[in-house]
Amino acid sequence: MTHVRIRPAGAADVPAVKAVTDAAYHPYIARIGVVPQPMEADHAADVAAGKVFVTGDPVVGLVVLEAFPGHLFLDSIAVHPGVHGRGVGGRLLDFVDTRARAPGLGEVGLYTNALMWENQEIYPKYGYELVERRVDGPYDRIHYRKVLD
Repeated sequence: MTHVRIRPAGAADVPAVKAVTDAAYHPYIARIGVVPQPMEADHAADVAAGKVFVTGDPVVGLVVLEAFPGHLFLDSIAVHPGVHGRGVGGRLLDFVDTRARAPGLGEVGLYTNALMWENQEIYPKYGYELVERRVDGPYDRIHYRKVLD
């Protein structure tokens, strides 16, 4: 699985996008006390808008991206728990960097729930720096950015 292609999601991928997202985020419901926002996303609309990129056949990982002036926002990254530890997440994060550099965007931004402490260990290993902690409605979020060279 070391050279699995990452491709734009198509309409036929929407059920897999939902299934992988739900599998990845469901364990956090009890910990954070609310349904994680990616589980409530309109996956069909995100796919139709060209924001979703998937990997695997069947799909085992995905990212949801949105470009803004000067930066790319990593709205969601999800890896099916059945393939944790196989480098899927790292390849997806590398893809995000490549995707940001292509149009000359200078940084990638993202946030994670403050109680998803595993993510707070992962993102700095990939060059993300803490920007701020902010409460947005029911979500206590840690915001990160990665300045691209």
